[in-house]
Amino acid sequence: MATVFIPTLMQELSNGNTTVNISGTTVREIIDNLDLTYPGFKKRLVDGYKIKKHISVAVDGVITSIGLLEQVSPTGEVHFLPSVSGGTI
Repeated sequence: MATVFIPTLMQELSNGNTTVNISGTTVREIIDNLDLTYPGFKKRLVDGYKIKKHISVAVDGVITSIGLLEQVSPTGEVHFLPSVSGGTI
């Protein structure tokens, strides 16, 4: 099972857990299974058929450019990261 790191703002959905182990071979399957165990995740992370604009996904430390289609190994690590923007130079 992959290890999913839960962002602070979503930990209320995971009963306060900062990480959970979830089965799945793609980010899509991980999110679907995460939502089955902890309802509400899919609504927060997915917009139609893609990851919401303000969320980035990292699999094994690499930000994915293919979102839900990204492969996840059984020992993989998945991070859902809120996008950071703003500021001026």
